[in-house]
Amino acid sequence: MDKLMSQKEVKKAQVLELLKDKKISQQEASKRMGVGTRQVRRLSKRYQAEGLGGLVSKRRGRASNQRLDEAARTMAIELIGTHYRDFGPTLANEKLAELHGIQLSVESTRQLMIGAGYWRTRRGGTVCAHPMRERRARFGELIQIDGSPHDWFEGHGEYCTLLVFIDDATGAADATALHPDRDHTGHHSQPGKCHQGSC
Repeated sequence: MDKLMSQKEVKKAQVLELLKDKKISQQEASKRMGVGTRQVRRLSKRYQAEGLGGLVSKRRGRASNQRLDEAARTMAIELIGTHYRDFGPTLANEKLAELHGIQLSVESTRQLMIGAGYWRTRRGGTVCAHPMRERRARFGELIQIDGSPHDWFEGHGEYCTLLVFIDDATGAADATALHPDRDHTGHHSQPGKCHQGSC
């Protein structure tokens, strides 16, 4: 056996050895390897016939069937470098297909652009500038005030601001008031009621 075994294949060998010694059932071997019982029987047969070499993947070391041929890769990289260097992978992929007849997946285009140095991957997540805050534990601990200036009476009255007083713990609107101006006087006229528990 000239190929190294992966950790998964070593684990399979250990489980199949236990199965061969009749220390576990096929059902248990199936659970431990994460495959069906039919696959356990197949692997067991191959292990008994070929030994450890029978468990090593036959595809290891061979090129993928989905691999791009070298001519298409070279042509795509040249076109991207010449015409689409400052494009993102999705748009570059669309242009390659639309204008040059080169059909690639967006991921293949992205990998080619990364390899050629035309695209950088984003490392890590974005930092949240405004993280969520826990709500207050008790009613009345924090009252949030929001004002909405609008022509509430549709020309039949004064242009005014609707003030809404929202309790942070419950999220309920405790009080509302219409005030002629959106300023601190409107905000201070209503809370006195809330603090006294009448809102």
